[in-house]
Amino acid sequence: MKYLLKYSINSVITLFFLFSSFSGKTQPYSYQIALAKYNGGGDWYANLETSLPNLITFCNKNLKTNINPEQAIVEVGSKEIFNYPFVHLTGHGNIIFSNDEAQNIRNYLIGGGFLHISDNYGLDKFIRPQLKKIFPELELVEIPYNHPIYHQKYNFNGLPKIHEHDNKPAQGFGLIYEGRLVCFYDYECDLGDGWEDAVIHNNSEEKRLKALQMGANIIQYALIQ
Repeated sequence: MKYLLKYSINSVITLFFLFSSFSGKTQPYSYQIALAKYNGGGDWYANLETSLPNLITFCNKNLKTNINPEQAIVEVGSKEIFNYPFVHLTGHGNIIFSNDEAQNIRNYLIGGGFLHISDNYGLDKFIRPQLKKIFPELELVEIPYNHPIYHQKYNFNGLPKIHEHDNKPAQGFGLIYEGRLVCFYDYECDLGDGWEDAVIHNNSEEKRLKALQMGANIIQYALIQ
């Protein structure tokens, strides 16, 4: 069953990605990506209006992907999560996964799904124990700069620094299950804020472009790994 799920979420998505990129024909949307809705009181909706939609638009234009421009919103405990090859999670505060939700996310990731977490400042101390609940046997490890996620269409030596908070460097962490990066966590970076409309945070166009390019790398890596 594990390999069947992995085929349905991952291999088929790769086929759609390649076909839509090189066929030159207009196809129905190959897939949709989702924003995670969670419990605990944190603001899962922090960047709801423009962040992920802007990244989707950027990917469709620059990677020639065929992603539905409308983001989905999916509850982490819902079986609907298996409809989305890529799920984005963000927020500033508390987050709690029930045992059933943690198991659902685990099944999703083992089955070929990908979770991107963007710390919107304040999420770190809450998300780490929840990730341990999902994969108690795994450690959240820093992803080295030579990892393919930093070298897809765009080349980066680690994460770009979008917002400054505590004079700490931007870091990319991940959960690696049986050799596959299933979850990527950007910390002290605010990548999701960088995808939002410029007027929201007054980010420079240079920072917004770097954020969108790194986000495109994450999506490209997640869909064709």
